[in-house]
Parts: sequence; structure tokens; C-alpha cells
Amino acid sequence: MVTIKNEQEIASLRKAGKIVADVLHLVRDIIRPGVDTLTLDAEAEKLIIASGARPAFKGYTVPGVPVPFPGTLCVSINDEVVHGKPNRDRILQEGDVVSVDVGVRFEGFYGDAACTFPAGNISPEREALLRVTRECLERAIAVSREGATLGDIGHAVESWAVPRGYGVVREYAGHGIGRKLHEAPQIPNYGVPGKGITLKRGMSLAIEPMIMTGKEAVRTLKDGWTVVTADGSDAAHFEKTIVITGGDPEVITPWD
Repeated sequence: MVTIKNEQEIASLRKAGKIVADVLHLVRDIIRPGVDTLTLDAEAEKLIIASGARPAFKGYTVPGVPVPFPGTLCVSINDEVVHGKPNRDRILQEGDVVSVDVGVRFEGFYGDAACTFPAGNISPEREALLRVTRECLERAIAVSREGATLGDIGHAVESWAVPRGYGVVREYAGHGIGRKLHEAPQIPNYGVPGKGITLKRGMSLAIEPMIMTGKEAVRTLKDGWTVVTADGSDAAHFEKTIVITGGDPEVITPWD
């Protein structure tokens, strides 16, 4: 069931979203070659706790995976699409692209966003991947207006990425968000304009294009969490949480 948030609930979502944006700003300033991903995770957790919130991902469980997620952040590098686990032995290298996903819970509400950062100087091909993936997010947000549909959002992503030679991750999707981290509806990054449920004022949605340079197939590593491209191609991931209004959508995780 899709929940409609009232003004008080939206105000709480804004607070959680602001903390998420602060964490991504912090991580952006720390990422560089030579830094390990556990350091990123530890610094993010310090900021979340100091803000009076708690990490949303740490201890998260899914059916079929016996070990809860261990980190505050999902840190996914190069061919890793999502759910990469922070690790002291995973050290960033010059030219890596690093996707960081962060969620927090604050005063009973969740915030969720992601950004892909360069570690040092990256190749033109990786620069293009990051640019196109972010453009996919921007285009998806632009069509997320009262009276539009989920199909409009997915089409905005797919119709921008695929003609430019990129693949769209189809096994994972965006989602509603509120008192739960993952609420209805699911928001695929592909779709048919005019199809799917109609967007209504007060819906809160986490929109998150995941785009790859290779073929549209992914697999999960033996750790049960880390999702990688099946052909070893690069991937990028950008995400913002928005609220549907009577006009332009409101971005409540302003990490720009």
C-alpha cells in the first residue's frame, strides 16, 4: 500500500534527508586514492550518531542471506553495482568510481540517497558514465509530478541511458520511503509512459538509477550482498529522495 504523507510527516522526512545529504558531503570530501572503505563507513557513522540519528543499513536483513549487512554505508567500486560491504582491506585506487549509498532513521522516519564519486582522476569513459547516470536521475525527478505515473519515471531513465549505449539495471529499483526504509511502490528504471500507478501529492519516493557500461545482467557475490555487473563492466548509482507536491517535486536529500 502506498502511503501519503501529511505536512508533519514530510517535515520529519526533510530532517532525515538533510542528515543523509550531510553524510554524502562528508564522504565526498574524504574519498581519495589510498583511503579504505571502512574508514569512509566509520566517519559516516560518527556523523549520523552525532546528528541524533541511527544508520538504516547496519544490521539490515533480507530473506535468504544469513548475515545482516555489517556497514553504515554501501560502498560499491567500479563493477560493483550496489550493496558493497565496507572493508579495511578495500583501498581506493586512482581512477576508481565509488558508489556510496547511505540511509538513516531519525525521529521515526527514513532518508536514503546515493552518489557515485571519482577517486582521483578518472577516465573519460568513467566520467561519461557518471554524467549520464546523474542525468538519468535528473530527468526522472523532473517528470515526477502529480498526475504522472511510475512508467513515466522509468521511461525517463531508460530512454536516456539505452540510446547512449548504456545498460539499465533491471533487477533492482527505487522505492517508496517513510516510516519504513522500503515502502510501496517499487520504482523500476524502465517503463512505458502513462503506465503504472499515478503519482499523488504527498508520496515520498527514493528514485535511484543504476546504469552500467556493459550488458544488462548482474550477479551477487558469495558474501550474499555485493551485486556486480555480470560482464565486469563499470556501474554507477545516483539516488535522491523526493516528495510529490502540487508543482515541482521537492528533493529532500539535497546532496548537490
